[in-house]
Amino acid sequence: MKTYTLNNRRFLCILTALVVAACCAPGGYARPSTVPDTNAADEAAIRENVRGMEVGWNTKSGALFAKSFAADADYVVVNGMHIRGREAIAQGHQRIFDTIYKNSTVTIAVKQIRFLRPDVAVVHVQGVNKVRQGEETREMNAMITLVLTKEKGEWKIAAFQNTQIAPDQARTSVPAR
Repeated sequence: MKTYTLNNRRFLCILTALVVAACCAPGGYARPSTVPDTNAADEAAIRENVRGMEVGWNTKSGALFAKSFAADADYVVVNGMHIRGREAIAQGHQRIFDTIYKNSTVTIAVKQIRFLRPDVAVVHVQGVNKVRQGEETREMNAMITLVLTKEKGEWKIAAFQNTQIAPDQARTSVPAR
């Protein structure tokens, strides 16, 4: 059995303390982080961004609806059509607000916000579009997936995917976060 001198023991204690400190420090080896730090202000800003789409739709303003989007956003419509850019999103929505969706209202509810990085979030939104047609009101339900990015302190939608929920399909609810 080997005996350690006082200097060897002191060295081992210091080395152990350094390893423990390195492992427990932010970004240290033993502290894997899969979820970046987020704050309530970012979540509130994201919810407000989503709310802007709802207000734009219900006031029938393509420009206000599209204000929530990044200038180079990708927007995939429920039928698979791919629209590129905030300006095209605004113009396309103004056309449908003036025609087929002029008698419609939308309700949008954020179901989940997941931060991939402090400046990137995936947001799942449940939407209900009610369209009046004469005496009847038709209701369409959708699950919307958004990717938002934070640039210059402002959250904007970089990508939008709209998926219609079949009327006969049971809706599964995602817990709000």
